[in-house]
Amino acid sequence: MMSSSLSRRAFNKFVLSAVAGSAFGLMGLPSRVMSASPAARRVVVIGGGFGGATAARHLKLLDPSISVDLVEPKAVYHTCPFSNWVLGGLKTMNDIAHDYKVLQQRYGVHVIADMAVSIDPVSRKVRLKGGRVLAYDRLIVAPGVDFRWDAIPGYSQKIAESAIPHAYEAGPQTTLLQRQLVAMKDGGSVIIVSPPNQFRCPAAPYERASMIAWYLREHKPKSKVIILDAKDGFTKQDLFMQGWDRKYPGRIEWRSASGGGKVDRLDAATMTISTEFGDEKGAVINVIPPQRAGKIAVDNGLADASGWCPVNPLTFESTLHAGIHVIGDAIQGSPMPKSGTAANTQGQAVARVIADLFNGRSSPAQRLESLCYSLIAPGYAVSVRGTYQLTPLGFAENRGDISMTSMEASPEQLAAEANLALSWYRQISEDVWG
Repeated sequence: MMSSSLSRRAFNKFVLSAVAGSAFGLMGLPSRVMSASPAARRVVVIGGGFGGATAARHLKLLDPSISVDLVEPKAVYHTCPFSNWVLGGLKTMNDIAHDYKVLQQRYGVHVIADMAVSIDPVSRKVRLKGGRVLAYDRLIVAPGVDFRWDAIPGYSQKIAESAIPHAYEAGPQTTLLQRQLVAMKDGGSVIIVSPPNQFRCPAAPYERASMIAWYLREHKPKSKVIILDAKDGFTKQDLFMQGWDRKYPGRIEWRSASGGGKVDRLDAATMTISTEFGDEKGAVINVIPPQRAGKIAVDNGLADASGWCPVNPLTFESTLHAGIHVIGDAIQGSPMPKSGTAANTQGQAVARVIADLFNGRSSPAQRLESLCYSLIAPGYAVSVRGTYQLTPLGFAENRGDISMTSMEASPEQLAAEANLALSWYRQISEDVWG
């Protein structure tokens, strides 16, 4: 992988492409979808996050005549991106909160505050928890991730909600973890359990460790962070460790899977984690469980034995059920990471595919992007960017178009990356929620 500092020009190029609503790098390869009749123009979107809300908005931008129902139980959506900044005391929950008023009022998306519970792919209907049934001609499912609660003995959803939060779905879980950090006595250890691949936002556990270490440095200087990892390596590892040495010497300890990081059991009553190298007691424990596709996808046969959803890489149409497109964290999209930018660009791409289908046009092959910023300390951020070509054989990484913050980046460059992270968040939030 080539290392070079992400330029403002490259970032602005991404932003302009996203806001314009165009698919990246149109190549002229037709998709396999067939033209729909003029009357068949009803789209239901399940999930109002980075992927689903983007798809809903861009469908209306591309063709206002398409009827779009967006099903999302949350009136206010808190983003996982920047939720770690909340834990560090640099942002508030209000700063990462978004509603759906603009999608409704400006773009004409029908936002339904309910939860989808079942999908009938034959009759093409979605049943909601409140009892309503929505008919569709095309369905977009953007369910995010769910957690494998049985993966760690002693851990459960009930324990997560009351004592040991995962905080990997922003909202009450973020607030719970933040309260625990504030209440912790100085000198205690914060343990973060990082999951095996694949999972949402590969850099997030390590940005979280950084932000918690920042909070501890400022408010509880005798405390430290211990990362117990189910992996022997992680994304941007050298950059993170360099940043930790510079900003938090002796305050963050990372243990690989083969070096004692693999968790065998958790005892919530004593706040103790057992590994093959012995027990570790934490004053605050943050367990990020192993993950799979969101519940609606798993329960309705859109995921296979891997736990993730296989899709046609040119159209995002499920290979298991026709007429249903799956995007975002839930799909089998490797080597494309599960990130906010990835879901956003996938939402744009599937909107283009469906709008073209309804209007009798062939859809060109598209190129998507992933862009991930990680804040290590205020004024100190690192990033990685990649582009991915959608091909009949799968998601192909454009290896010549991968860039990462240089290990030799100057303090000024690292500060510029932190500013770019703020700009990225503002721009992508506007593209998703309007």
